Amino acid sequence: MKIQGGCYCKAVRYEIDAEPTLVAQCHCRECQYISGGSPNVCVVVPDSGFRYLQGKVKQFRRSDLENPVSREFCPECGTHMVTHSPALPGTTVIKLGTLDRPDAFGGPQVAIFTVDQQPFHQIAAGLPSFARMPG
Repeated sequence: MKIQGGCYCKAVRYEIDAEPTLVAQCHCRECQYISGGSPNVCVVVPDSGFRYLQGKVKQFRRSDLENPVSREFCPECGTHMVTHSPALPGTTVIKLGTLDRPDAFGGPQVAIFTVDQQPFHQIAAGLPSFARMPG
């Protein structure tokens, strides 16, 4: 399935042309920073199924971590769209809210990094949950 997305100001656009390997609700502390306090819902696809269509992104990696993720965001409006994680080589992690149709892949299949879950975070009944990343 082909689906497009992009940043809030529409300066950066991308396309996904792959089925997701995972749709997750992530409660990690890093996602809380990026989202403003909530868990983040993300779609994981193979690198080959993701491409930018227009615009340039800015990347950020923390220099104080041994294996930091690389975050890509719009330099104009600051929308965080993509993460590349050393823990998930060969994949692109896309923030679900940046898709033109956020419902295209359904809801999350799993809640991850619940070790960092805040008391006000909600997890749907019956959604499998893991303290960290499932094996």
